[in-house]
Amino acid sequence: MSMAAPCVPAHGGDSASTWIVRHAPLVPPGARVLDLACGYGRHARWFAGHGCRVLAVDRDRDALASLASVPGVETAAVDLESGGWPLGGQRFDAIVVANYLYRPLFSHLIAALADDGALLYETFARGNEAFGRPSNPAFLLDPGELLRVVAGRLQVVAFEEGRVALPGRDAVIQRIAAVGERHAWPAVLLPVRPPD
Repeated sequence: MSMAAPCVPAHGGDSASTWIVRHAPLVPPGARVLDLACGYGRHARWFAGHGCRVLAVDRDRDALASLASVPGVETAAVDLESGGWPLGGQRFDAIVVANYLYRPLFSHLIAALADDGALLYETFARGNEAFGRPSNPAFLLDPGELLRVVAGRLQVVAFEEGRVALPGRDAVIQRIAAVGERHAWPAVLLPVRPPD
């Protein structure tokens, strides 16, 4: 039985998440970025377009095929939920996860992050069941769960959880930007712009 949240278009569909873009200054130019459960690669495209080297991982080979001609993006078709951690001892300067939750990967993600790396994570949380999919608790973060995942391991730069307006519906999400102990501090952030 799969424990991952179904792929649900959110936060702009084909556009990079505003949360990810806002915290992208935590990722240095030329960084090696892991876009985990990337789908069609909206974040892989964004980071590659900003000079990063990206490994885009997903089990959907058709989605990965759409990234074949994107410079700076390497793909790997992997089922993240069967077998062990598929990326061995690889380390990344940044790890990006959006709209995906498979809790057994948390410790592997932290271990794969460079000591000065950045974790940018955003997905659905408890309470989302009132607004639609995903509604299965296995696919929804518990209150404060991402804070607990990084506690004592990474420095939290920003954290949010709550109800947001998505195109066509509301959702409940949780998101975190956190960095390794050797990351320059204080972290540089983009200013927050008021809504248009």
